[in-house]
Amino acid sequence: MLFIEIIFLAVALSIDASVVSFSQGLIFTENKRKNSLYLAFWVGAFQALMPVIGWFLAKGIYNYVEKFDHWIAFAIFLILGIKFINDAFKTKETECAVPACLSLQCLLLLAIATSIDAMAAGATLFFAKVEILLPALIIGLVTFINSLIGFWSGYIFKRFPSKYLEITAGLILIGLGLKIVFDHIL
Repeated sequence: MLFIEIIFLAVALSIDASVVSFSQGLIFTENKRKNSLYLAFWVGAFQALMPVIGWFLAKGIYNYVEKFDHWIAFAIFLILGIKFINDAFKTKETECAVPACLSLQCLLLLAIATSIDAMAAGATLFFAKVEILLPALIIGLVTFINSLIGFWSGYIFKRFPSKYLEITAGLILIGLGLKIVFDHIL
């Protein structure tokens, strides 16, 4: 997997964290700098950790799925991509009513919820025969940066169409899945 593909993957995986950060930016009016950094740190850290967990889980089952690992990678990216696109078209009644919450418990829940997809991506990286350290660091860093951008965009603009970001993220994931299959076939 090329460096630019890892960047695209990191951007796609960071979308959920950006949207959550954006919603928090809409709400917070005090300690903005501290809260934005605190939130970005936690979601970035979990976004870096979860691919590592997924990678090692995939390594544990690799001997059983080696013959069709590229199809598993494709399926995971396809499912994640379709999920992102589908979520973009769902009515989000609670999107503007997200409670401001930066307690440790709330941060952990937000960080885990926004990084589950990254664990599946980590498994896919193992099946694509990509070492995990550099992608995990890039995913975490990109998520940290995009979370800060999301928070401050929410604070500054108060309106942001996340629908298009989710569709773009879904298309990127599907494209990466197709590339893995084509690389294996060719």
